[in-house]
Amino acid sequence: MHMLMFGEKVTKYRKIILIVALLLVIPAAIGYFRTPVNYDILNYLPDSMETVEGQEILLDEFNKGGFAMVMFEGMSDKDVAAAKKKIENVEHVEDVIWYDSVLDLSTPQEILPDSVTEIYNNKDTDSTLMAVFFNTPTSDEGSINAVEEIRSICGKQCFVSGMTAFVTDLKMLGEKQEPIYVAIASILAILIMALLLDSWLISIVFVIGIGITIIYNMGTNLFLGDVSYITKAIAAVLQLAVTMDYSIFLWHSYKEHRYELGMERDDAMANAIAKTLNSIAGSSVTTIAGFLALCFMSFTLGLNLGVVMAKGVLLGVIGSVTILPGLILGLEKPILKFHHKPLLPSIEKISAMVVKKPAIWIVIFLLLLGPALYGYTHTETYYKLDKGVPDYLPFRPANEKLADDFGIRTTHMILADSNLSQKETAEMLDEIKDVDGVEAAIGLESVLGPTVPQEILPNALSGKLSSDKHQLMLVTTQYAVASDEVNNQITEINKIIKKHDKNSLLIGESACTKDLIDIADHDFRAVTAVSVLAIFLLILLVMQSISLPFILVGCIELAIFINLGIPFYSGTVMSFIDSICISTIQLGATVDYAILMTNRYRQERNGGLEAKEAVRIAHSKAIPSVIVSALGFFAATIGVSVYSDIDIISSMTFFMARGALISTLVVMFILPSMLVLFDKIIIKTTKGFENVPGAFHYGRKSKEEIVNE
Repeated sequence: MHMLMFGEKVTKYRKIILIVALLLVIPAAIGYFRTPVNYDILNYLPDSMETVEGQEILLDEFNKGGFAMVMFEGMSDKDVAAAKKKIENVEHVEDVIWYDSVLDLSTPQEILPDSVTEIYNNKDTDSTLMAVFFNTPTSDEGSINAVEEIRSICGKQCFVSGMTAFVTDLKMLGEKQEPIYVAIASILAILIMALLLDSWLISIVFVIGIGITIIYNMGTNLFLGDVSYITKAIAAVLQLAVTMDYSIFLWHSYKEHRYELGMERDDAMANAIAKTLNSIAGSSVTTIAGFLALCFMSFTLGLNLGVVMAKGVLLGVIGSVTILPGLILGLEKPILKFHHKPLLPSIEKISAMVVKKPAIWIVIFLLLLGPALYGYTHTETYYKLDKGVPDYLPFRPANEKLADDFGIRTTHMILADSNLSQKETAEMLDEIKDVDGVEAAIGLESVLGPTVPQEILPNALSGKLSSDKHQLMLVTTQYAVASDEVNNQITEINKIIKKHDKNSLLIGESACTKDLIDIADHDFRAVTAVSVLAIFLLILLVMQSISLPFILVGCIELAIFINLGIPFYSGTVMSFIDSICISTIQLGATVDYAILMTNRYRQERNGGLEAKEAVRIAHSKAIPSVIVSALGFFAATIGVSVYSDIDIISSMTFFMARGALISTLVVMFILPSMLVLFDKIIIKTTKGFENVPGAFHYGRKSKEEIVNE
């Protein structure tokens, strides 16, 4: 009754609701453009980690955040010095360390040890190297703008490498492609829905309604402080894909009340709203629960993703019963004018075939389960953040040139006690130099040697490498970020620095990435367990069944195992984000397919039909809706996967698209067989089968039992 009253109010005030909805787009759009986007996902590491603590110390005490290696090729020392002065004048550049930071250019370089000159100078390639520190964090707008300005003032003979350069290029690529993601998803979803539904126009109406709620969702992200570029790229696409179902349900319900039951327009819409709310409340809760499971990641990117996607589903539900009714009623005439027969064939023969020999499909389930689970648990993942971006981005050749000319693939930074003696500091650096893969270990003592007092060093250099509490050292290495070699190297260096100073810290991209690798396995297990348990309990409560949660979750988990197990057999290496997030997203987004068919099976079974016939009818009636939903989901995600040049985005949307199809096939062929074979168990362990002989009645006896007595 309350739902119907709500529907009546929405229908009555639909014009006011639409006006308010459109007006709210303005502040939401402002919020969208003002929400900062974080392109450095290492920022989402837990604050408790030493690497994060070290980054904060570096910024607080040294006023250093982002870091880049800048290499010049074919330039005289005088020209390099002039370029260095220009770089020092770039806004947000804090320090630039090069040869003239130690000695005047008039002083022969030969007086420095070869171990020092080789760090910044390669005579064979006529190249020289300097370290540039920014006074803002790696992904801050200030650091990114500084990199862009350095590139512009230094020209083609300048190569800027490092994490800040990567983030700069990623931001450029992301801002160029992200608006196109939503456009592609919308166009493909409109085309598929136009074919599968009964009007060429209705899918456009759906996308308009969903589009408004997407703007709301993205605009309210301002209150989160920032969003990751991954969240920004996929949240809108996923919201469109998931919440399209709610719009379809409202449309079908409205047509049923309007044209089959003969109600007036307003009454038909009020009843459609009430029915839609009752139907999608449970399914949307399972989807929201699946997305919120990501919040249990210690890597807080999951919190960022989970909150935004769950918020999008909630806004999608609200929009489908407030904004969309007004759009449908206002555009009903043109919608009907473009009516056509849906291009979805009958599946009656498939339904009969599936229930005829259910044991065959159970055997197929068991045969698939082993290989799928093995592949799922043995698929390799990568953690190197710059792996999945195009080679044409400027940072890529700069990184390669740095590795070729100076043997440097990554740089660590050490923060040690500033009161550590020169002798012990020198000993520590010497030990670090002996670690496999280390190219150079540089500190104040490295410049002139441990026997020379620090007092003779230029004050400017001392200030760059030392504060009241800490001294800063750089370690360059020939090992690549996220490799086993560099992770072992980090472990060895940590042992060395802790031996000399138990409070010392090792920081940098590689150290942060190692921390990410260390917590990823925990996050994978936590997110998977929480999502499965949450959806299991919700199905148990909503369906009031002990057995159905095992069957429904088991079916979708098989689909997940297949989806994420395929890369093992195809030799594909997945992004760590895929391995953690996709299982939760697929479970939350597609378990509704299984719920829809099971609800129809319960309805038919409780209506007096035998198990096979109930499943056959449920299959023939529910699966077309599942197919429409899955193809809409597929259309909204596959286009982004094909278009995106960012592998994390491309692979995530690809796994979502393929996962929707695999879940559909499992629900289409495996689930019906399980419902038939486990029918007796289901009716004895599920409330709502009071009219079925042998059902458990929770304290009430059936008519058959009373007669038998």
